[in-house]
Amino acid sequence: MMLSHRLEVPTRGRGLYEITGRIAEWLNQAQVRTGLLTVFIQHTSASLVVQENADPDVVNDLNTFFSRLVKEDDSLYRHTSEGPDDMPSHIRAALTLTQISIPVAYGRMALGTWQGVYVFEHRASPHRRRVVLHLIRE
Repeated sequence: MMLSHRLEVPTRGRGLYEITGRIAEWLNQAQVRTGLLTVFIQHTSASLVVQENADPDVVNDLNTFFSRLVKEDDSLYRHTSEGPDDMPSHIRAALTLTQISIPVAYGRMALGTWQGVYVFEHRASPHRRRVVLHLIRE
């Protein structure tokens, strides 16, 4: 059997936004014991990551690293019509993931102790990001 659900994730601009709790809440309501969950973001300038959720310095450092790795410099890109952060956002999304698969066991995501699921917003301004949850269950 398959189930699906859509989350809308408001962002305040560039950064990582944890959605683990919202996904876990949906799984709990769906009363799933075992399955495979796919999390998919419907955007090209934001992405998904599974990352440590215990120390906020980890997500801050990731955001800082990606800002240094992919510069916002219009002279580097041809696609500049949507602002200086647009093409760098596409590159950052290409370097990360738009889809994550997570096993579900005993009614919970089989994440490690310190792992959380995040929307990684690459644009400077606030957005409302759509994340699709698709579950294949026994």
